[in-house]
Amino acid sequence: MHILNVKELRMPAPITAEQTRRDREILLDTAERLFYERGVQAVGMNEIRSASGLPLKRIYRLFAAKEDLAVAMLNRRDRRWRASLAAYVEPVTDPAERLLAVFDWLADWFVAPGFRGCAWINAYGELGSTSKAVLTEVETHKQAFHDQITAWARAADVPAAEAVFLLAEGAIVTAGITGDPAPARHARTAVAALLRTSPPRTAPSTAS
Repeated sequence: MHILNVKELRMPAPITAEQTRRDREILLDTAERLFYERGVQAVGMNEIRSASGLPLKRIYRLFAAKEDLAVAMLNRRDRRWRASLAAYVEPVTDPAERLLAVFDWLADWFVAPGFRGCAWINAYGELGSTSKAVLTEVETHKQAFHDQITAWARAADVPAAEAVFLLAEGAIVTAGITGDPAPARHARTAVAALLRTSPPRTAPSTAS
């Protein structure tokens, strides 16, 4: 019969993949809340430790540096943010109304509790000049958002897709600074004007 020695009794149970996943999500949830509310540089790792309930040793095993945590937070937020936008916009069947729905979604976001503007612009303002990884994450998000807007604008036969994207970006920045959701409404009105002045759709030719 094997008799456990003291060393074996004190050995912690191995951390499972599921526990690692849960710890990572807890850490990302905590970092996203604190970083978005107050900024990356204003939040120390000890504060993240206290708020997450995870020991520093565990945190640094998951993310070797605060920069890595910030990048992972932005990456996860990007996927969730754009998926939420698409889930709101895509079910709208009329292409013109679908494009306008982008600004309805923005208006809802601007009045959501805790709205602090664009997380990627905020991160760029703090770290874009010093962190290549953060800059890359910001550029990736903005390009993906640009591609979403461009696809919806082209489907609505709006040739000035770039203008629609800039109106959306401008509304986000302005609302983040002023705390006023009105920029979404003003941008929506401008896009509606673009839709009215766009060339009429050309019916597909039936000639053989």
